[in-house]
This record gives sequence, structure tokens and C-alpha cells, in this order.
Amino acid sequence: MTEAILAYYQSIESNWKLPKGISLLYPFDNPDTQKTMHAFYSKYYKTDKKRWMILGINPGRLGAGVTGVPFTDPKILESTLKIKNPFPKKHELSSIYVYELIKLFGGPAKFYKTFFVSSVCPLGFTKNGINYNYYDDKALYAKVEKHIIKYIEKQLELPINREVAFSWGKGKNYKFLKALNDRHKWFEKIIPQPHPRWVMQYRRKSKEVIMEEVLTQLINKQA
Repeated sequence: MTEAILAYYQSIESNWKLPKGISLLYPFDNPDTQKTMHAFYSKYYKTDKKRWMILGINPGRLGAGVTGVPFTDPKILESTLKIKNPFPKKHELSSIYVYELIKLFGGPAKFYKTFFVSSVCPLGFTKNGINYNYYDDKALYAKVEKHIIKYIEKQLELPINREVAFSWGKGKNYKFLKALNDRHKWFEKIIPQPHPRWVMQYRRKSKEVIMEEVLTQLINKQA
């Protein structure tokens, strides 16, 4: 599965036409990012066992927009996953939540044996230097919808269990993903879960309770 995943990421094109003032995050032509991704996917995705898909929104500038690994910032990549990298060791809020969740699940090896983590939109965006979501602007979504459809369908050529997918984001991410799924019939069901950043930014005091609810749903799908 490792080579198939890496080939998928290398197939993502960077010539997207975007509305004025919005920039594309495209890390996949960076040799350091390529090395990091190869190390990660070689370590955790050697087998072709079917996995359940988790779909976030789009890569962020401090996480996958640098490392190429969804919800994984450079600091956690090195300290938790033991993958050395040359990137500035900054944390991303989403990454902190995700790896606390992964630890409770049983650790990275067990988690990634069960789940394939990705995003609805394979590339991220910035506006005025901060993260911008694919659904934040109608004009942006109109430009990227065809890319979203194309690359979700490419990922479904991987060993993905299509009975259920998880949306990390219970609001707009779930709404947009469910609408697309209703049209394209990718999965039998989409299960919405709170987005990691939303939990860390707005519900941190309830984080443990939220994690328990999320874990219950995820553990039901474990190998």
C-alpha cells in the first residue's frame, strides 16, 4: 500500500486556478516532505489490509501543509513517530489532539493499521497568511470541487473499506462531504465527529469527554 499512497500524492497537480487573494499549499514537490512521507507511509502502511477512511477538511500550513502527513506537525512527527525531519518544530493544535486520541486508541501502529487519514480537499489554502478552508468561500469551492471529486475517487482505488467513512468536522465539512457522497455513492454512510482544532480551540475543557465518544465509534472499527 505504501507505494500506491505515495503515487497518489505525487499525482496531485498544483496548477489549480483560485480566486484572487487565496494561495495554494503544495508541499509535495519539496524533497524533505517527500522523504518524510516515504518514511511515514513505509512505517505504517506496508500491508494492503483494508482501512476505514477519516476525512478532515484540508491540510494546514503548520501540519500536513509542511510534513505531507495528515494531522501531523513536525514536532510530533519527530517526538512521537520517531521520524526525523528538518522542519521548524512547531505544534499544530489539531495534531496535538489527534495524537492524544491515537495514544488512547493504542498507539500509532494500531491506529494506522485500522485507519487511513486524509482530507476532503487534498491541498490546503491560505488567505492573508492564515489557514483557509475549501468551504469558506463560494467562489473557492466552485473552483476546487472538481479536484475534490477527482482525488477522493483516486484514493478509493486504495484498499479502503467503503461501508463507513468518518468526517472530522461535524459542521460544514460534514455537510459538504455528505452532499458529495449522496451524489457519488462513495460510502454507505458518513459518520461526523468533532474536528480536532474545534475541540482544542473551543471545547478544550470537554476534550476528555469528546475523546471518549470518538474512541467508542473508532474502536468499533478496529482490526
